[in-house]
This record gives sequence, C-alpha cells and structure tokens, in this order.
Amino acid sequence: MQKNVLGQPLRPCSHDPVTGFYRTGSCESGPDDVGCHAVCSEVTEEFLAFSKMAGNDLSTPRPEYGFPGLQPGDRWCVCAARWKEAYDAGVAPPVILQATSSAALEYVSLEELQQHAAG
Repeated sequence: MQKNVLGQPLRPCSHDPVTGFYRTGSCESGPDDVGCHAVCSEVTEEFLAFSKMAGNDLSTPRPEYGFPGLQPGDRWCVCAARWKEAYDAGVAPPVILQATSSAALEYVSLEELQQHAAG
C-alpha cells in the first residue's frame, strides 16, 4: 500500500469522476505512470486554463477515453510536475494531502504542498 505525503496510508482522491493513472480513484503512481499523477487536487478554473495553455486540456470531455472533462471543484490526480509548474505560475489548485502520494515529493516539496492544502 502506498503512503501519502504525510507518511500515512494513501486515501482515495475521487470516484466521481474516477481519477488516478490506474483509474482506481487514488493517486497511486508506479513504473507505468511516467507523468507521476500523484497530486490529489481540487481543480480550479485558473488551473484548468493553465493546464489547457500548457497542452493538457482537462476541461473538454473525451468520451472515447471515458473522460468526462473536469469542472472547477472536481478532485483529480494531477501530474506532480504540472502541479509544480502551476505553483511556480501562481495558479496551483488546492491539494488534499491525505490523498496525495509520497511519489509527488520527487517533484515538489511537502512545504509547497502544505501551502496549498485544502481546508
């Protein structure tokens, strides 16, 4: 069982929509997950626009991939490097620390994640 960034068992991020690289609802990361989809975020309009500008449109539904498209307030396992880019640009979405995999710490510090911890 993977640990979260607090050293505890990783909690689920979202089952509606179902998230995670492995579509388990958790931000588990493994060798197949080259993007390290480890940060459980509550996406915002600003983050969705930033991600779209960076080449990853998360708001447009893609039914052929079973992807409903995200709305502000949805929880999603975000690539750790993309979250860090958003952090550096001042548009990082809130983070659910208990559901964020410790794998994210290879890209972003615990302190940076804690600064954006969801209430």
